[in-house]
Amino acid sequence: MVSLLLISLPLLPIVVMATTLCHSRLLALCHRVCARVLRFFRGRVCVSSTHAYVFSECTHGQAASVLDTFDLYAKTHASFSIGPEKGEFVEEVVRREAPLRVLELGMHCGYTSVRILRQLPTSGRLLTVELDPLTAEKGEEIILVAGFKSPQFQVLTCSSAAAISNLASHLGESCLDLVVMDHDPEQYLPDLLALQRGQLMSPRCVLLLNGTLQPGAQALLEYVAARPQHYSVGQQIKDMVEIHYNISTYFQREER
Repeated sequence: MVSLLLISLPLLPIVVMATTLCHSRLLALCHRVCARVLRFFRGRVCVSSTHAYVFSECTHGQAASVLDTFDLYAKTHASFSIGPEKGEFVEEVVRREAPLRVLELGMHCGYTSVRILRQLPTSGRLLTVELDPLTAEKGEEIILVAGFKSPQFQVLTCSSAAAISNLASHLGESCLDLVVMDHDPEQYLPDLLALQRGQLMSPRCVLLLNGTLQPGAQALLEYVAARPQHYSVGQQIKDMVEIHYNISTYFQREER
């Protein structure tokens, strides 16, 4: 027994380190899971209360009134809307780029959707993706209240990965000219890679990334920075950044 203990003694620090590492990883995993669950339920409550306020207080059929009511609500309540400063930045990009096909990942309560739609060209169309059915339903109602019609937009209630895998059926012969990412930051880079593999972005496509301080967004920014021949970073307002897709021919295969 003593000899066995003596033989095992040099391994003790390794065992302790391995145990500590596994414990820290488990804690980190639990923290991420709990954060996502809390964000999900807080989001549902926020969406319901935001929708109720905007729906009852705005002037129906007027997009400007809908946005002003959103901003008024956000002054005294927790809100997931991007706010007026970043909202005006989104509108500036849409006016300048005049995209015909826009993909919005992460709908929240329709605030950004309304910002996009009121600057979209007459022949333009918005595809907005939202995982949570309640959020998708409330957001679609807000878009309709703002005065936009069904042919101008479509709400896809599914994950971003599922939406991208079926995107070609919605785009037909067209490609995306603008992609707005404001969903789960951990999905930013995987979704960009999926869009590349599917050849779904036009050569002039612009990405708008919200929440650039999040680790998932940082991973995408690092990916972009390592490929200056394909991407260039444009303006940044707070934690929202504009990225230009600089390529004359599509990626046939992209390796990470």
